[in-house]
Amino acid sequence: MNHEQTAIKTTYFSIAGNTLLALIKGLAGIFGNSYALIADAIESTTDIFASILVLFGLKYAKRPADENHPYGHGKIEPIITFVVAAFLVVSATIIAYESILNIQTPHKVPEPWTLFVLGGIILWKEISYRVVIKRSKETNSSSLKADAWHHRSDAVTSVTAFVGISIALYFGKGFETADDWAALLAAFFILYNSYLILRPALGEMMDEHLYDDLIEDVRAVSARVDGIVDTEKCFVRKSGMKYHIDLHAIVDGQITVKEGHDLAHKLQDTLKDEIPGLGHVLIHIEPDHYDHEKE
Repeated sequence: MNHEQTAIKTTYFSIAGNTLLALIKGLAGIFGNSYALIADAIESTTDIFASILVLFGLKYAKRPADENHPYGHGKIEPIITFVVAAFLVVSATIIAYESILNIQTPHKVPEPWTLFVLGGIILWKEISYRVVIKRSKETNSSSLKADAWHHRSDAVTSVTAFVGISIALYFGKGFETADDWAALLAAFFILYNSYLILRPALGEMMDEHLYDDLIEDVRAVSARVDGIVDTEKCFVRKSGMKYHIDLHAIVDGQITVKEGHDLAHKLQDTLKDEIPGLGHVLIHIEPDHYDHEKE
């Protein structure tokens, strides 16, 4: 299974899980007198739409390069990530607003059984986070990484809800709003996660220099190719799940143009064979300055 198929399959997993959890949280919150659980349900509902957007982005990014998009359609991924982050901000704002209203409104203490529901939710969302973040690393997908952080933020909001409900149940009268304060705290955590998701996507859109480890690998592989004396400039930019390379390779200045051309293709093929995830590899041949010094 290739990276694109893996990412798409993982997104279906997220959509199914979020749909089921949104239903469970919503019912448990309504019947268990817990706004923290209802707030959790709101976030899971936005997660469903966010995951659907991620799925759309991944499928669009799979489209091959064409005349208008010679580097492919991978830049849709960070754009989708921006939208996913926006979903998080909206859900956090709604949760914060409703939490403040509930803090000001007298209501019943949440039902004790809601803690068992939350315990199961926390476990499931943490497992989901680990599954999706692992797949995002395997596929180099920024939008899948954003989806993973949705799961982690969901787990943390559930933890805050668990703590809030526990306080309300333990201390009783006068602490009925503890789970509402927990939901408010969760809203701020979601906003912080939005920034963590948005920042790498912005770097990807701006072709920010973020790939020193990959550049080291490119130079190491290039040094093993016969005829390549050294490497000079190396630029990397990410588009979707692919990394595009611009590399200046130094060769013997006495070889013919055809020999230099053949060496460039040899280096290009070697890099693509040995380093997974590369897209376009542009090789610029430079003559070895040492040859000029000898002359």
